[in-house]
Amino acid sequence: MNSLKVRDYMSVDVITFAPTDGVMDAMSILLKQGISGAPVVAEDGGLVGVLSEVDLMEVVVQDSYYNENVGIVADFMQAAVEHVDPDMDILKLAQRFVSNHRRRYPVLQDGVLVGQISRRDVLRAAMQFFSG
Repeated sequence: MNSLKVRDYMSVDVITFAPTDGVMDAMSILLKQGISGAPVVAEDGGLVGVLSEVDLMEVVVQDSYYNENVGIVADFMQAAVEHVDPDMDILKLAQRFVSNHRRRYPVLQDGVLVGQISRRDVLRAAMQFFSG
């Protein structure tokens, strides 16, 4: 699998949020789309964070769901975000998934979000590699 690259298996049609989006709107989108998190990007396409279900638990814990104006995505997102390069080897990425227990990584090229790769994408790459 050494010849397989992230760019060949990453999702490029990624749901993203802006830091100024309403957090309740973001929660609604995650629930409707059935996804557990999404990258947060600036207007220039630069990655500024990730918003996940875990982050949104803070909204619930604060009992702020009674308030329509709970806050914005920037108030709850994780700003320190690990990312990967589109030319990263899939095998190295699989090792990183095992070590770091992440569900997905944003894919950045020249500082701009170009996609996202999940554990499922890596498994799909492995199936294609081993079966054919």
